[in-house]
Amino acid sequence: MTRVGFYVVAATHPGGRLQVATRLADKAFQRGHRIYINACDESQARQLDALLWEFRPASFLPHGLPGVAGCERIAIGWEQDPGSHTDLLINLQPGIPPFFSRFHRVAEIVTQEAESLAIQRQSWRFYKARGYQLEKHDL
Repeated sequence: MTRVGFYVVAATHPGGRLQVATRLADKAFQRGHRIYINACDESQARQLDALLWEFRPASFLPHGLPGVAGCERIAIGWEQDPGSHTDLLINLQPGIPPFFSRFHRVAEIVTQEAESLAIQRQSWRFYKARGYQLEKHDL
């Protein structure tokens, strides 16, 4: 069954979610996981693409947007089906994507913005009501 982790950060700005998503992707990649990052929209996906290229000068995170070769390990999408990805979903969209349950793990990132908190509280209740294993990580 899918395990869901809520990563709670002190940041109040939307850019904080992207930084955490980048750190989570790097950590998961180093551990051999395949990652699908579900961005809010194409603009956010392109921001993540740039952040992953610049994340750490000494590391390389092979990734890509939909239709780009080489995104087998880290794919960034926004309204696309995640294809063959089933390992780790980093969800940046508000709400829960319909394909979340095919993943072994889901990472939800919570910032201290009122809107983000409200959405993530709803997501927590959704997952909990359906019996998913939940974890909270304070960053």
